[in-house]
Amino acid sequence: MSYTYTGDAHLALSASYREDDDPFPTDTSLNFPRRDHLRDDVHLFTRLIFPRCWNAGSLVENDAALREEVRELAALCYDGIAPYSDEDPSIVVESVFDRLPEIRATLKKDVEAAYKGDPAARSYIEIIRSYPGLQAIVVQRIAHAFYEMGAPEYARELTEYAKMESGIDIHPGADIGDYFFIDHGTGVVIGETVTIGDWARIYQDVTLGALHFEEEEDDEHTLKKGYKRHPDIGDSVVIGAGSKVLGAVTIGDHVSIGANSWVTEDVPSHTSVYISDHPTHERKPKK
Repeated sequence: MSYTYTGDAHLALSASYREDDDPFPTDTSLNFPRRDHLRDDVHLFTRLIFPRCWNAGSLVENDAALREEVRELAALCYDGIAPYSDEDPSIVVESVFDRLPEIRATLKKDVEAAYKGDPAARSYIEIIRSYPGLQAIVVQRIAHAFYEMGAPEYARELTEYAKMESGIDIHPGADIGDYFFIDHGTGVVIGETVTIGDWARIYQDVTLGALHFEEEEDDEHTLKKGYKRHPDIGDSVVIGAGSKVLGAVTIGDHVSIGANSWVTEDVPSHTSVYISDHPTHERKPKK
């Protein structure tokens, strides 16, 4: 390995593991069927965030083993960033790894939101191991930290892998608040400059995207980069299946957007948006 992480993220993670209590799993002997991964870095991140759910209970009880796993993962991240940058990636890696306990605490809130927001949820373990929305946000929150620290290309690699696994496309630049839940999730797209408040709930096939694109001056083929083009979503917002919220619009707090809505203007707080006239269905007997 070309890089050795020398920080104490393993100690902070170990302390956070000891703080876990029911309904999060506390048994370190849980053993689940093996699930292979194509990216070792994503696999190791999931083990560090929820070790008891990914056959890594030994990390909870053995600080030395945890330190070695953290160092292995840090070296992978270093090597993942290096091809994109002329700068030493160690500062980025150390800054992100120092934030891992904070990211883990936020992801525990996402698990809670999924449990409270889905009548079909039976346990936290079920959510952690099987919910695609949780799998996608685990990777995105870590990728967002890399994005903020100046490694956007590596961050994008991570979220593109998460999209392949979950069917959910969240750009690493999106800034997402606490207690976030995507139910079902297939086809969800969340753009780079999106912001989302706390306790937001989104259903399948929702797009938080751009309405139109600007072109760079004096260049007829290159689209402009680095400007606000996606929605800002407030606290306690529910966005129903198939809805599209497009452009740099503001959706206030406690807004409910019904299924298949098309929103391209600001929506004030405490408002419901829905399609008032649904198409009528006709039936006739088959001959």
